[in-house]
Amino acid sequence: MQRWMFVAACLLGAAALPGCAGYYYGEKYGPTLGTTVDAMRHGNLVEASYRATDALLKTAALDPAQPVVVATLVNVDRPSESSRLGRIVAEQIAGRMVQRGVLVTRMALRDAPAAPRDQGELLLPRALREAVRTQGAQAAVAGTYAVSARQLYISLKLISPPGNAVLAAHDYAVPLDEDVRALLAAK
Repeated sequence: MQRWMFVAACLLGAAALPGCAGYYYGEKYGPTLGTTVDAMRHGNLVEASYRATDALLKTAALDPAQPVVVATLVNVDRPSESSRLGRIVAEQIAGRMVQRGVLVTRMALRDAPAAPRDQGELLLPRALREAVRTQGAQAAVAGTYAVSARQLYISLKLISPPGNAVLAAHDYAVPLDEDVRALLAAK
């Protein structure tokens, strides 16, 4: 009887906190994965993107009924352009958010998804701010990537539109293998 009361109290507590991470975590929306470190050791870009998304969601309370916009990731050295890699990682992030029960709206920015350098990295670019506003999104995921000799470093931020507040951030790296190089080379 005490066990049942404890479970009921936990469920009622979770119901009283709409948007808490417990709402969209668990087996209902797909298996929970291990750490991002495991994925980067094996060079699995999809798995690394899923784990990074899980890490973002674990640190930010989102309302599952309100949409999130996911922007194309951009090269940190050339923020006005992206690559096939930036677009596919954004798609993977959006897909994982949907698997976790987050409403994701489509963002069709292909050519210039990032802010000019003088506006600062944390500001949402004008087109992304406009998409967030018109779609009534509660937040946006923006990210950059940098290429080194052996690694691809990715930095993600979950940003709240009012005031550009960073709600969550996650950084990770994947090996710079032939697949990643091919995605970077294609525009």
